[in-house]
Amino acid sequence: MPLEITIIALSLLVGFLLGWIVSRNRYDKKGNNNSENVSTIIELNREIAAKDQKIEDLNNSIAKQEQKLKLEFENLAGKILEENSKKFTEQNKSALKDLLDPLGIKMSEFKDKVQETYVKGTRERSALTEQIKGLTELNKKMSQDATNLTKALKGDSKVQGDWGEFKLEMILEKAGLVSGIHYSAQPTYKDEDGLLKRPDFIIKLPEDKNLIIDSKVSLTAYEAFCSSEQKEEKDRYLKEHLRSVKGHIKELSAKNYQKLYQINSPDYVLMYIPIEPAFIMAIQSDPELMGWAVENKNIVLVATSTLLATLSMVSSIWKQEDQKRNVIEIARQSGALYDKFVGFSEDLIDVGKRMDSAKNSYEGAMKKLVAGKDNLVRKTENIKKLGAKTQKSIPDPLLNRAEIIRGNGNDPSDVDSIDLDE
Repeated sequence: MPLEITIIALSLLVGFLLGWIVSRNRYDKKGNNNSENVSTIIELNREIAAKDQKIEDLNNSIAKQEQKLKLEFENLAGKILEENSKKFTEQNKSALKDLLDPLGIKMSEFKDKVQETYVKGTRERSALTEQIKGLTELNKKMSQDATNLTKALKGDSKVQGDWGEFKLEMILEKAGLVSGIHYSAQPTYKDEDGLLKRPDFIIKLPEDKNLIIDSKVSLTAYEAFCSSEQKEEKDRYLKEHLRSVKGHIKELSAKNYQKLYQINSPDYVLMYIPIEPAFIMAIQSDPELMGWAVENKNIVLVATSTLLATLSMVSSIWKQEDQKRNVIEIARQSGALYDKFVGFSEDLIDVGKRMDSAKNSYEGAMKKLVAGKDNLVRKTENIKKLGAKTQKSIPDPLLNRAEIIRGNGNDPSDVDSIDLDE
């Protein structure tokens, strides 16, 4: 539109000049009088002044149109780039932070868990070896102190029973078992008839299984046997000691702890005899005692040495169970980490698509500026060439880009082939 106005103005100016020249020639040839010439000159001056005013108005209009076009161009390019850049930066910065922060935390936790499991396994294997050595020494010491201890405990069956339970729990703790986790002390149950049953200890095993242990002390006859020097007396006390042990077996068997439906246990109960020499003496005096107790009474006789071996196996089973749970937890966290990584990868691909979209928007805006025969850069520059008064110039890289595309016949879509910074 500004270019057409300029052409109209120039046409009017040329027409005026031609008219003036013709009028001048006519004046010279015909020799009109002075008054007519003066009138003509005045009229021509008025027309010239009117034409000058129109030219000035046209220049002002052109300048306004140029300024308006420049502002529209700047607003278009700036708005597109600013909106896409801001949106891309804010959205992806937030998305990357939300993804990377939890991923970093999970990776750190996973690394710590693996390291902890490895160190714990190594430490526990070493500790188990030392523990077995310590338990062996403890067994020897306990056997040496047994004789002196019997003198302090003799004569009071209640004290003997409490001492047996105390020693049994001490062995459980030395084996690495924890009260409330690996065993329970004197839990209360009811049988089918509603009668209360209270075994000394329930040893818990994986998969909700249990072992029942009850302590029985046969000390009076054993202490008398050790104190006697007469053979006849020793024989008599030995028989009394054996009867006492069998009496404890029958008493414990009659309680039928293994039949309590609340306890998932084998069909036998462990009967712990705290004094190792008393246990050995009973077995030596009746070699069939242990077989009779198991087959007829569902009782397994154990002393400190055999119980330590059993409890060490139980402790080892629990450690393996803990490691198994750790491995399962590691596998679970590994799966969760993998799923998180897949989600992160998908989001990263989406980020790439957004970047491509922003690039396409930029290229579209740039095509409007420099591509095509009548691109915005060329139109704007032509206004300046027609005489528009300006204080600034379009940057040379942008002009060169538009000129190269026009002059070389490049594909307008190939806008990236020109460097704006050159």
